[in-house]
Amino acid sequence: MSAATRRIRVYGIVQGVGFRPTVARHATTAGIVGTVCNKGPYVEIYAQGPTQNLDCFERLLRAEPPRRAAILKLDVRPVVDAPEFGEFAIVESEKTAGEIFVSPDIAICDDCVRELFDPNDRRYLHPFINCTCCGPRLTILDALPYDRVRTSMAAFPMCPTCAREYHDPASRRYDAQPVCCNECGPEAYLLDRSERGRDAITEARRIVANGGIVAVKGIGGFHLCCDATNPVAVELLRTRKRRVAKPFAVMAASLEVAQRECDVSSEAASILAGHQKPILLLPRRMDGRVCEGVAPHNPKLGVMLPYAPLQLLLFRYDDGIEMPDCLVMTSANESGAPICRDDDDARRELGPLADAILSHNRLIRVRADDTVMDLFESRPYMVRRSRGWAPLPVVRGRRLNARVLAVGGELKNAFCVGVGDLLYPSPYVGDLADVRTIDALHETIGRFQTLLEMTPEVIACDLHPRYNSTVVARELAAELGVPLVPVQHHYAHVVACMAENDVYEQVIGVSFDGTGYGEDGTIWGGEILLADEYGYERFGHIASFPQAGGDASAREGWRIAVGMLSALGERGEWATRPDVRASSDASSDASSDASSDASSDASSDAGGTLPGAAGTRPDVRLGSDACAVAEQLGLCSATEARIVLAMIARGVNTVTSTSAGRLFDAVSAVLGIRRVSTFEGEAATQLQFAAERGRARVPYSNVPAFTQTDELFAWIAEQRLAGTDADELAYAFHVGLADFVLGSCEAARKATGVDVVALTGGCYQNTLLLELSVVRLRARGFRVLTHSMIPPNDGGIALGQAVVAAASRRSAEEDRTQHSIA
Repeated sequence: MSAATRRIRVYGIVQGVGFRPTVARHATTAGIVGTVCNKGPYVEIYAQGPTQNLDCFERLLRAEPPRRAAILKLDVRPVVDAPEFGEFAIVESEKTAGEIFVSPDIAICDDCVRELFDPNDRRYLHPFINCTCCGPRLTILDALPYDRVRTSMAAFPMCPTCAREYHDPASRRYDAQPVCCNECGPEAYLLDRSERGRDAITEARRIVANGGIVAVKGIGGFHLCCDATNPVAVELLRTRKRRVAKPFAVMAASLEVAQRECDVSSEAASILAGHQKPILLLPRRMDGRVCEGVAPHNPKLGVMLPYAPLQLLLFRYDDGIEMPDCLVMTSANESGAPICRDDDDARRELGPLADAILSHNRLIRVRADDTVMDLFESRPYMVRRSRGWAPLPVVRGRRLNARVLAVGGELKNAFCVGVGDLLYPSPYVGDLADVRTIDALHETIGRFQTLLEMTPEVIACDLHPRYNSTVVARELAAELGVPLVPVQHHYAHVVACMAENDVYEQVIGVSFDGTGYGEDGTIWGGEILLADEYGYERFGHIASFPQAGGDASAREGWRIAVGMLSALGERGEWATRPDVRASSDASSDASSDASSDASSDASSDAGGTLPGAAGTRPDVRLGSDACAVAEQLGLCSATEARIVLAMIARGVNTVTSTSAGRLFDAVSAVLGIRRVSTFEGEAATQLQFAAERGRARVPYSNVPAFTQTDELFAWIAEQRLAGTDADELAYAFHVGLADFVLGSCEAARKATGVDVVALTGGCYQNTLLLELSVVRLRARGFRVLTHSMIPPNDGGIALGQAVVAAASRRSAEEDRTQHSIA
């Protein structure tokens, strides 16, 4: 049988995962000859042999890629007049232009774990053990193609034994760029102390076991570490870090320990033990050993498993020290600053926080915080996208018409680079109120441009003119001489959700979050938008209210509640507003979904009822004096209320707002759950937890149907003054808000015919609100888009910004073309 030749180009995560040796093994199995070469954007294979052998080879490529590879596309073409190959050879990497896929960092694999703890293995207790299936990738990378000389491992020449493994196609460490051993690899040490190697690890373990705090350098930055089962150690960390109540992440020694501390579903177990190992938010068990102070008043724990060998050695070492099996592992940085990544950062910022700093001399090129993830409908639901996922691209079904850089938002900043049909979200950067985070943003953008070999043709930013992210984008656009496209915040959220779901038709976007600059100069945040990537219309929003107090109002929900009370009083709605159960057509059926099979889960809420929910209105009436009502509700003193009302009346430090996030804060304050937040989202998350408790105790679905959220707020306040349980009312608020979403979407569908809804924004991190919204919308025949691998919060808006900016460029070019034709 005569030989044929095919050129096969494999696109995806094919660098740093042992792809070429796998290809060589498949070639031997299929009985073909040829070559395989790493080209940078892709792996190129010349395969020669009988047709049936070539077909077998292609099947093996598709069905049995390396464990950590992700094949996105195979381009197979016949080659005529090809030279004859005598064998199948792995050839040197070559550089070429094209779409680029950079592998994220990969958690330590099971084979390396076995070797790590095998006294007979040459890498026994080696803190930097890795192979082609695991180890750092993005965080050590200088440039592509991914070869050792272009990583921070270039500083560590391989010993002869490691070099033999590296060059042996039969070895598990063939072409593993970070490969090393105890003889030739990086070294751990205690910063500014004499202990190095095993002495440093032993001393770090001793400090933690004795209740101290150690900063530990990982793959993408430093963590602060202490005994999660020791209340004194945890309180010490809180005091030093000035972190009153925000939850700490916990690293469990094993999956079994995680199952002891949390309820772990089969889906959760596969994520925890997978090769990315994010922090996963899991229901906390009451009989666990992790102390309450790790996540105060929180029914969930953020849990992850060790993903770096040095972390495993903190739990298990041959020094006789008995270690706890749960450690706090929280990002090591001052509040608002980026995660520390080198010794200078650690010495300057972590010295006052830690009793010792366990560092090492493998440089981190790109910061990568831990990814944080929840679950929704048994699927991943991203909260913070970073290590293990960044910079995996979002693949579009349409090509972008321009190379684009989207700088992202002010909080939870992450940027996005778009080229061709690929959009590369960056790792989490942080909040840009701190100049150090701005510097980190500049640096990481520069490194991404180098890695992806991309100079943008257009730059996108938030619409807010004074955001630091906008300033950064403006400076970059001026430096490069390219257009700057400001994108309205909530519109960017909606398009991000569309892009993740690869949807191009017009959608009804429900974009609920804390704050965003509106086209009219007011604060938006509870938006119903009709949108596609070419533009949007503001179809509706939650009821507006005065937001007094500037930045303080984002922390002090009682201020928002007083403002809402004043707005209702001005409209005379306390004494004269009609029975709130008289609803509009758009929302009249919002709470009757108990009759629908599709909504049975959300409205198996049939059970107890609230006072006034189904019968006559409650006897209590809210008076017209907002100060007196605020005092009755325990929001503040009458004097404090009068100060807020005076600010509103005079327009001092007061803006008009439709922020859904602030509405959550106000309801949390009215119900006595949180008057003031010590960290972003505290009042809203505590309201969600209260609602989940209320749902468990008295599930119901007959909350009155409201035409607007101010009516819902007034009813909640009335019910609270009447003595109704706060947890039950917290759940009622979630039900009422989900009903409002349904009513708004039905009104939009009636007006436009659009029946696709995108649920997005930081408020939809609240999986209870998400569930209630999704169930209601699906029951009425809507197609519902939700996030999964892109955060619904501000960490995802750069994706939407990038798509909108590229679309605007396409629209502008089409306009110019049409004009020239005319």
